[in-house]
Amino acid sequence: MKHHRHFATAGNVKLREASKIRILITDLDRRVRILDRDITTEEEFAGVFDHFDPAYPILARTLVARRDNLKDTIAALEKRLVSFALGPEGVAFEYDVICA
Repeated sequence: MKHHRHFATAGNVKLREASKIRILITDLDRRVRILDRDITTEEEFAGVFDHFDPAYPILARTLVARRDNLKDTIAALEKRLVSFALGPEGVAFEYDVICA
């Protein structure tokens, strides 16, 4: 059996990691949309829409916190994705390839 050496350049590694981050962002965004629907459903069921109302459903509060954490994670991942498009001197290169 012949062993093939696989040489990964720094550019290829960055492109692969950027691709994984884009996939993760897409999945997290889908989860945020699901949580939004669940929050709306819970609020409609309880008939309370004000987050500061003591009667606001506990489940909705929990879902809102989870959704907000996911949005923060998405924002951090998007910043990381943009940082891949910057070269050592902060000059943009291959932005379309990385962020497309």
